Amino acid sequence: MRLSILHRTAYHFSEPQARLVQLLRVTPPDTHDQTVADWRIDVDCDAKLRDGRDGWGNRVTMLYAEGPLDGLEIEISGEVLTTHSDGVLHGLTETLPPPVFLRATELTMPDAGIAAFVAEQAGETPLGTLHRLNAALHEQFVFDRSRPAGLTAAAAFARGEATPRDVAHIFLVGARGLGVPARYVSGYSRLAGEHRPTPHGWAEAYIDGLGWVGFDSCTGLCPQDDHVRVAIALDAVGAAPIAGSRLGDGQERLDVEVRVAEA
Repeated sequence: MRLSILHRTAYHFSEPQARLVQLLRVTPPDTHDQTVADWRIDVDCDAKLRDGRDGWGNRVTMLYAEGPLDGLEIEISGEVLTTHSDGVLHGLTETLPPPVFLRATELTMPDAGIAAFVAEQAGETPLGTLHRLNAALHEQFVFDRSRPAGLTAAAAFARGEATPRDVAHIFLVGARGLGVPARYVSGYSRLAGEHRPTPHGWAEAYIDGLGWVGFDSCTGLCPQDDHVRVAIALDAVGAAPIAGSRLGDGQERLDVEVRVAEA
């Protein structure tokens, strides 16, 4: 499948800013299952862009802009060719061993409620249990893609609705509780129609003898050729598409638009 992606992020400041520094994790890697046909990062002001890698091996672009700036708009656009792989990741160079992804973070601490829920999904193998967990989480929650982020996995599990980020964090807690390395994935998907307010997020778990396998609890299935994988980390904060700092007073307003469609 050929997917067309447009991701706009616009900052509006109540007072002019002297300097902006942004870290962009928005460029997909090439793997056996996805090939970047075209990709651009455009900024509406005079800015310096420098490519590199972060500690997780993700492709990153550092953006440096000098003020005074009343606002900043970043537009990411491109096309990616994807193939169906049953969720199994192929052809990506890994920089860290799987046991690193057994570590918990403040957002993904162990939780008794999640552990009990996982126990109810027990299968004959770890892979079978994770597939059952993925499907059960899909059935458990109403998905709200507009709610702001910020909840821990435990707090999100106690609610009746969840964002894609929330449910991926819950999956991470459940998998790690079984002794299975698991990590957060940020990227793009055609899941909820063509327009959405944020990029998408799901989970990957490491299965001995098979490798990294994706689980998207928003569908209850493994990611397919309508997903574009971009960045990984222990949780959503580490894989955030855009993070940074500003030098200046006043408030900021952030507007984000993501469009994903078959090209």
